[in-house]
Amino acid sequence: MPSTVVFLGTGGTIAGTSADATDSTGYVAAQRSLLDLLADLLSWVPALSRTEIEAEQVSQIDSKDMGPAIWRLLAGRVAHHLSRPEVAGLVITHGTDTLEETAWLLQRVLAPSKPVVLVAAMRPATALSADGPQNLLDALTVARTTGAKGVLAVLAGRVHLAGDLRKVHSHRLDAFDSGDAGPLGVVEDGQLRRFREWPTGSALGLGVLDQDPARWPWVEIITSHGGARADAVAALCAAGVQGLVVAGTGNGTLHQSLVLALDQALAAGLPVWRCTRCAGGVLVGPDSGPAARMSPWQARLELQLRLLSAA
Repeated sequence: MPSTVVFLGTGGTIAGTSADATDSTGYVAAQRSLLDLLADLLSWVPALSRTEIEAEQVSQIDSKDMGPAIWRLLAGRVAHHLSRPEVAGLVITHGTDTLEETAWLLQRVLAPSKPVVLVAAMRPATALSADGPQNLLDALTVARTTGAKGVLAVLAGRVHLAGDLRKVHSHRLDAFDSGDAGPLGVVEDGQLRRFREWPTGSALGLGVLDQDPARWPWVEIITSHGGARADAVAALCAAGVQGLVVAGTGNGTLHQSLVLALDQALAAGLPVWRCTRCAGGVLVGPDSGPAARMSPWQARLELQLRLLSAA
């Protein structure tokens, strides 16, 4: 039976520090190493010393600065450890700002048959009531669960599927949600109580990320809003954008000034996907398109991956 859990560190608030223990917003992210975080956890839960754990620091950044170079490196390290027969699962420490994007990329590229659990925190490691340690412990529980698979995220006791994950609050501890479907499950007193099935899907394959990160297709997000102007679409097209995701109002509706410009972009061969800018819900209707169930940020990444696949 595989029994090793590999932790990969990328930085984020979970590794952040502040000079004031009462300050949960004015901190600096990515200051503590993964080894430091695990040492703290072990000091609080000595029984973990009997768990087979490995740790590797992949990067050390504030996740607002996440991008193709680290995504490619991280996906490669995840694939490497997944291939090891002794590894039961992985836990990745990550910032919350781009957590849903990294989760979606790893699920689409790898669709792992073992659990890959992203874990984050809304408060820095130095906070009086830091949420990182409990989240780490819960993520470890999920990574060791028999039969677990796919890319997941664990925060505030809830386990989310990569495809449903949304950050819906700027600073509250329960800042993440899974929309209408709800979380896959919850971790209660060291046990996973599951409500839904593990994620499924086919992998695009690690090779899709082989292209130089600096040359990944340029895909941007346009938001429809009151007073929207077609100039934004025209400027992006003139600058060489290779794909557009339009975050529409409500059920994907678009300001009339954008419609003609987007139609012209489509006629010129530019892929244009539409989703909703609403925090909850999906596009409903016969013309909803490939991004109907995605957030704008996931749709942008999905279109980028498809363009990479076609290259």
